[in-house]
Amino acid sequence: MRCRRGTFRTAIAPAVAVCALFGQSDTAPRFDVASVKRNISGPNLMMVRPHAGGLTAENAPLKLLMQNAYGVQDYQISGGPGWIQSDGYDIEAKTNGKASHEQVLLMLRSLLEDRFQLKVHHETRELPVYALIAAKSGLKLKEPKEGSCVPVDPNADLPRLVPGQPPPGRPCGRVGVFGEPGGVRMEGGAVAMPELTRMLAMVMHRPVLDRTGFTGAFDLHLEFAPDETAAGLPRSVGKGDPDSTPAAADAAGPPPIFAALQEQLGLRLESTKGPVDVLVIDHVERPTEN
Repeated sequence: MRCRRGTFRTAIAPAVAVCALFGQSDTAPRFDVASVKRNISGPNLMMVRPHAGGLTAENAPLKLLMQNAYGVQDYQISGGPGWIQSDGYDIEAKTNGKASHEQVLLMLRSLLEDRFQLKVHHETRELPVYALIAAKSGLKLKEPKEGSCVPVDPNADLPRLVPGQPPPGRPCGRVGVFGEPGGVRMEGGAVAMPELTRMLAMVMHRPVLDRTGFTGAFDLHLEFAPDETAAGLPRSVGKGDPDSTPAAADAAGPPPIFAALQEQLGLRLESTKGPVDVLVIDHVERPTEN
């Protein structure tokens, strides 16, 4: 995940169930070499990048590292001191040989337990959620066009985005979110509904349940204006000062996300309650650097 002031791009691999239990054993996979250092350069960049040879992180708070390690969203992590969100860490971790994406996430989990003394447990809580349903006007999802995306191995590394260079083509089945001066754009080729609900959950900062009944794939293009309902977006997205809160939708620009979903995709978000998996922090310490 990569975030910059003024603009952001997100291409998050689908969350994977890397372990049935949150406790690690002595035989859990670990990086062969790992360096953890506190980042003091400033808040302009946050990045966590798993790859076949290990993992690289820049200015990554512990909470963001946990999101990657345990396959959860920010709102699914409970407890812990304030520094788990404010302190950024640079991590360079390597493994001998080639590791799968799933194995690297397990190694990251071990690293957090070893270096941050992280102990967690799992709970199911009844929390506010959104149900994604078809609007009364019917679904307006476009059939995938040939060449609209690049087929990829779901376990392969995502290409690293280089500032100033266009992305090498959007991977099929994955959704990207792009902040622009006029609002926010959500794009994807040959997308399945679980991927859309996953990304909507991140944007809305609340779980989204798929109740559309749609099982096919579609090309996604959604434009919307950021407002207080899109609480998961970085504060810098949209018009105005980078440090300001999201402004109300401009009448000449795209509508807020609730209206945009209905008008452009024939989908509707309905507020309700449901069971949500929550990761509770029992113990954590600042790491010793090396």
